[in-house]
Amino acid sequence: ASMERTEELMGDVRNYILNQESEAVEGLFTISGFSFAGQGQNLGLAFIRLKDWSERDSKGLDAQTVAGRSMGAFSQLTDGMVFTIVPPPIPALGNASGFNLYLQDRGGLGHEGFINARNQLLGMAGQNPKLMGVRPNGQEDNPQFNITVDRQKAQALGLSISQVNNTLSTALGGLYVNDFIDRGRIKRVFVQADAPFRMMPEDLLDLRVRNAQGDMIPLSAFTTMKWDYGSPQLQRYNGVSAINIQGQAAPGYSSGEAMLEMERLIGQLPEGIGFEWTGISEEERSSGAQAPMLYALSILIVFLCLAALYESWTVPLSVLMVMPLGIIGALIAAFSRGLANDIFFQVGMLTTIGLASKNAILIVEFAKALEEDGKELVAATMEAVRMRFRPILMTSLAFGFGVIPLAFSDGAGAAARIGIGSAVLGGVIASTVFGVFFAPLFYVLIRKLTGAKPLSRPGEAPQAPALQPAE
Repeated sequence: ASMERTEELMGDVRNYILNQESEAVEGLFTISGFSFAGQGQNLGLAFIRLKDWSERDSKGLDAQTVAGRSMGAFSQLTDGMVFTIVPPPIPALGNASGFNLYLQDRGGLGHEGFINARNQLLGMAGQNPKLMGVRPNGQEDNPQFNITVDRQKAQALGLSISQVNNTLSTALGGLYVNDFIDRGRIKRVFVQADAPFRMMPEDLLDLRVRNAQGDMIPLSAFTTMKWDYGSPQLQRYNGVSAINIQGQAAPGYSSGEAMLEMERLIGQLPEGIGFEWTGISEEERSSGAQAPMLYALSILIVFLCLAALYESWTVPLSVLMVMPLGIIGALIAAFSRGLANDIFFQVGMLTTIGLASKNAILIVEFAKALEEDGKELVAATMEAVRMRFRPILMTSLAFGFGVIPLAFSDGAGAAARIGIGSAVLGGVIASTVFGVFFAPLFYVLIRKLTGAKPLSRPGEAPQAPALQPAE
């Protein structure tokens, strides 16, 4: 497509953004001839500046919603492909949000086979309900005019390849030769074939190259020319022919689910097609693989700390068994609100684990102290529950009311606050309601199943514990 045709399409984009999305958009800046995919007269780029969040108080004026609406409108344009993307959450890790990967031709299928595999992947992704906006980030194949130089003929005519290349580059692209002074200013001189003599492919046959003897040899004497079709851009990733594929998860799905779905679809492509994640997707995949190990290490450290506190290997198990109650509450809260399993939810879940453990520690610590002073196991546990019920309820209510503004917040950055607040609020409610009943039950079961002896010291008469008044 010519630059004029590209500019017409950019005009359609400007009209829609400035007129149909005027409630959310403050301004628009467009560039024709350049994009993140490369340079070419059939490429373009636009930067959309949204209004301040305080001016976008109506529903549906956030960046993701505006991008989704405009993507649907631009899909109806027939003169080109237009995608609306949201910038990445972390600068310098790609140029778009969502996932980012390189499809690789590891089996040497060749350009045509590789493009067919890419189109097959885009077709499957377009019909997948978990994915949206899956697109190639690069220039499509276009017509090319190839000039083949017969080296033997050129050598026989006294020409070198460098002379032929210099003639072609000077005639078509121009060449800087010197400077001249015009009214006190230094200006550059470029030479190039006049426009009427380089408009058509056949005009190249009239170009002449000077050989070593000073004769002018026409290009038609030692070259053949033909039209072809191929890629204007050769991409490689880690030394392998590659095509950049970008996209994002559909509403209701996380980026991790979208990445797993892309891996499944790529597995259905012909043999020899591989892939590698890049940018923020590669960081997400590498850090996500460490999450189970980090959770296990955290639980191990908590267990060792409790074992040192209680001087027992079995009593801390009753505290750890309460953790799943808070996790279940956080999961129910996130699922009921349609939240994704993102980093904000995981932070909230870690906080919930600590809160659930805190409630159990208050009961277990008191029950252990009472048992050491001569109380029977069940009686000591029941008295500890009664004594620590009010502190547990007060601390849980204080923390729960404190995170309510997070769980039901709005405005700029509300997604992060809602993810953390919902997980913590659900975990606090579940750990408080069920922890009061299950924490003493787990403590008694662990003490009996492990066959533990009474904790009172031999030869000492049972004494009432010196209990501090509940705050």
